[in-house]
Amino acid sequence: MRIQGKRVWIAGQFMAAQLVLEDGIIRQVLPYGSEPADQDYGDHRIVPGFIDIHTHGAYGYDTNDGTPEGLRDWMRRIPEEGVTSILPTTVTQMPDVLTKAVANVAAVAEEGYEGAQILGIHFEGPYLDMDYKGAQPPEAIAKPSVEQFKEYQKAAKGMIKYITLAPEQDRDHALTRYCASHGVTVSMGHSAASYEEALMGIANGATSMTHVYNGMTPYHHRKPGLVGTAFRVRDIYGEVICDGCHSHLAALNNFFTAKGRDFGIMISDSLRAKHCPPGGNYQLGGHDIEIGEDGLARLKGTTTIAGSTLAMNRGLKILVEEAMVPFDTALNSCTINPARCLGVDNRKGRIAAGCDADLAVLDRDYQIIQTWCRGKAML
Repeated sequence: MRIQGKRVWIAGQFMAAQLVLEDGIIRQVLPYGSEPADQDYGDHRIVPGFIDIHTHGAYGYDTNDGTPEGLRDWMRRIPEEGVTSILPTTVTQMPDVLTKAVANVAAVAEEGYEGAQILGIHFEGPYLDMDYKGAQPPEAIAKPSVEQFKEYQKAAKGMIKYITLAPEQDRDHALTRYCASHGVTVSMGHSAASYEEALMGIANGATSMTHVYNGMTPYHHRKPGLVGTAFRVRDIYGEVICDGCHSHLAALNNFFTAKGRDFGIMISDSLRAKHCPPGGNYQLGGHDIEIGEDGLARLKGTTTIAGSTLAMNRGLKILVEEAMVPFDTALNSCTINPARCLGVDNRKGRIAAGCDADLAVLDRDYQIIQTWCRGKAML
């Protein structure tokens, strides 16, 4: 298969090019028009497929449901927003629910599925701070435990690749050190950590931060906290929900200005309600939620934000067109940066020979014309 376009994102810029796709891989990158192409996208933008490392669900399905049919349906349909790789994300729940959830992801990955590639599992909780739990169910929050985490990882067949925990709750940083030394990215979040406690988390192996601004102490010039840490420590990754509701557009601009083009990560933090008709009844962690006119999910009857329904292509448009973040910085945040954070940038997040043929084709309004998942056209 040969596809080409006049605006292909290569080495941080657009150029006219032709891509030879074979066996799910970009085999060659050639000048535009080198050979007759099977598909010419003209002036549409061809960019690396989006990577969402923090997403609980969509299409009525939640990772904690632990059902293979729902997970397969999610992976098959999510390329409609340009997503080609994903970390299905759990939410704090009792051990039996979490064990079933991670075992289900492992089984589906082993048995096979179509669409976006499951790169692993994001284990958000249950090792969180009670005061900054957000919508996470308080009855299931637990103290960090290496032995318990080993049991979860065993059920997941090693597929937990990213964990959110509150560093100040991790006694002697034992779980942080264990995960960091066993190939699991540690992200600090849902935490009351001070600036100094956050630095200790980093010193013991944490390399990322979960949905900066949300689920953490607010920034104060005398108490910088986690937000101040995200700004000050430039080479630690930071997720941020880019719907313009979880964080003000100016705050999004501030975040990416501080992080630069290489360490900010756009996430959806989406719930099962994403891509569902309005007015449905939904739950998160066993608690009822409702979707507002702004697209935000909140715990029913409260103002507590529970997650988003953000599509990744929409998030990219918000960053560039509304938050005024430079295009390369915004695009990196949903392609190469999450790939580097997970250690898969040798094959994901960029358009180059030898990389997976994961591509999104965007029109001028950031709508998805076509998505290629490992060389297969999905729309």
